[in-house]
Amino acid sequence: MSYQALYRKWRPSEFDEVKGQDHIVTTLKNQINADRVGHAYLFCGTRGTGKTTVAKIFAKAVNCLHPVDGSPCNECEMCKAINSQTSMNVIEIDAASNNGVDNIREIRDEVTYSPTEGRYKVYIIDEVHMLSIGAFNALLKTLEEPPSYVIFILATTEAHKIPITILSRCQRYDFKRITIDTIAGRLSDLIQREGLDVEEKAVHYIARAADGSMRDALSLLDQCVAFYLGERLTYDNVLEVLGAVDTSVFSRMLRCIDGGRFVEAVRLLEEVVIQGRELSQFVLDFIWYMRNLLLVQGSGDLEDILDISAENLAALKEEAQTIDNAKIMRYIRVFSELSNQVRYSSQKRVLIEVALVKLCRPTMEQKGTSLEDQMLALAERLGVLEKQLENGIVVTAAGGAGGAYPGGANMPGAGGAGYPGAGGPGAIPGGPAPKAMPEDLKAVIGEWGRIISDVPMSMGIMLKAAQVAQGADNKLVLGFSDPMHKAYFEQENHKQDLEGAIAARIGKTVEIVPTMLEERKEQTGEFYIPSKVNLSGVDFSFEDE
Repeated sequence: MSYQALYRKWRPSEFDEVKGQDHIVTTLKNQINADRVGHAYLFCGTRGTGKTTVAKIFAKAVNCLHPVDGSPCNECEMCKAINSQTSMNVIEIDAASNNGVDNIREIRDEVTYSPTEGRYKVYIIDEVHMLSIGAFNALLKTLEEPPSYVIFILATTEAHKIPITILSRCQRYDFKRITIDTIAGRLSDLIQREGLDVEEKAVHYIARAADGSMRDALSLLDQCVAFYLGERLTYDNVLEVLGAVDTSVFSRMLRCIDGGRFVEAVRLLEEVVIQGRELSQFVLDFIWYMRNLLLVQGSGDLEDILDISAENLAALKEEAQTIDNAKIMRYIRVFSELSNQVRYSSQKRVLIEVALVKLCRPTMEQKGTSLEDQMLALAERLGVLEKQLENGIVVTAAGGAGGAYPGGANMPGAGGAGYPGAGGPGAIPGGPAPKAMPEDLKAVIGEWGRIISDVPMSMGIMLKAAQVAQGADNKLVLGFSDPMHKAYFEQENHKQDLEGAIAARIGKTVEIVPTMLEERKEQTGEFYIPSKVNLSGVDFSFEDE
C-alpha cells in the first residue's frame, strides 16, 4: 500500500477528535441530539482549521444509524460507506473548478431526488466564494427552500466575498485559528502513535510555524521526518529543513542594531544567508520577535497572547529591559516596509542591508521619511552624542568650524560659545554661568527652533506649540494654550531641564515663566513671537508639514 500523508491518515473521523473548535462541535452535536438540524450551513475560517473535516463528520452523524452523543459511530453501513467515499448521500464539490451556472443547475436538478439510503443528502461545496455571480443567483432559491432531506454545507476561507443574500440563508460558523499548545499536543499524540522520535522543542516550533493550521502542522512534521528518516528529529534539524532562524539570532541582531554596530549586523546576516535561510521569512520572523518584545514591555502577563514558551518569555523580558520601546516601534515600521519590498524582489539581501544601514546609522536618515521617524532618529543621534560625551570623546560641529553647536554657526549673542555649555562672554570657568541680558534673550528667541531640538522629544513637541517672548526682569515668558503644557513646565525638574538646555546654548542662565496665552495678553498685552522659526542648517526641525 502506498504511503499516506499524515494529515490524511490522522484526519478526525468523529467530533471528539476535532481539536480547537469546541464551540462549533458542541453546537452541531446538540442540534443532532435535539433533531434540530438546519438546511444550510456556512463554515468559514483560515486554511487547515477543520472546515471540510467537520462537514464530513456532520454528514456522517446526520445519516448514522446508531449515533453516539451526536457523533457518528463509524461502525454502521452508512458510516462505512461515507468513510470509503462510496455513499451517494454525501456529494463533495470543488467550487474553484465547478463555478459556473451549469454546475449549480445540475445540483438544483439532483436535489429533487430523495436519497436511496439514509436520511439526508448532504452537499459540501468547498471554496464556495469562487462561484460566479450567476452561479450564486442560481443557488439562491434552492438554498432558501431545499427539500426536507437536503443539507447544504458551504466552506470558504474568504467569507467577505460571498453575497449577503447567500449569507442570510445560512447558519454561519467561524473556525478559529488553533492555538500553538493545542497543535503541539495533537502532534505529540500522533508522534507517539507513529513511533517517531522528535524533540519537544522541535514539536513546539513546528506548531508555531503552522500559524494556527493543524493541516500545515502535520505537513511540516511529515516533511521534517522524511528528511531525517530513522533519526531523532531535533530543533536544529527542523530549522534546517524549514529554512528558519533561531530566536537567538534575532536577539543578537537587535542588539547590533541598537548598538549601532553595522558591521556585526551585516556579518550576522551573512551567517543567515550561508545557512540557506529564507530571507523573506527572516524579515517576517524578526518583525514578530520585535512585536513580542514590545508587548512584553507593555505588560508582564501576556503568555496567552504571545503563545511562546516560558523559556523564550523569560529571555524576552530580559531583552525588554535593555532597549527603549520607541526604538522598537521604529524598527518594526522599517522592517514592515521592508517585508513588502523583499517579497517580490530579486535582491532581498541588498534591501535588508540598506535597512540595517538606516537603523544602525541614524545620521543617514533621509528628510523624506515621516515626522515620527525623523524624531526617533534624532533621539537616537542625540543618544549617540551623549554616550560619546560620557566616554570623553570630543564632539565637534558637523561642518568642523568655529561654533560647535549643530549647524556649525556661532550662536548670536553668545560670542562664538562652544556647544554644549562652553559658556559665553563673562562665563566663569568651572563656576555658575552669569545671568542673561536683554540681548541674550533676543538671541534665545531668534534661535528658539535650535533650542527645542536639544530637549527631549516629548518636551520639544510641547515647546513647538508654545509662544515665546521677552518678559520683565530679563525672564523668558512661555505662553501655552493648553493648561496641561503649562502645568508640565511649572514642575521644577522640567523647568530646570529647559533652563539647562538654554544655558548650554548661550552660556547664560535664563529664568523661564510659563503662563497661559489669554491670561498674559489680558494682563500685559504683550505680543508673542510664534515658535515657528527658520530652522535652516539644523539636521531636524519641528516645522509643520
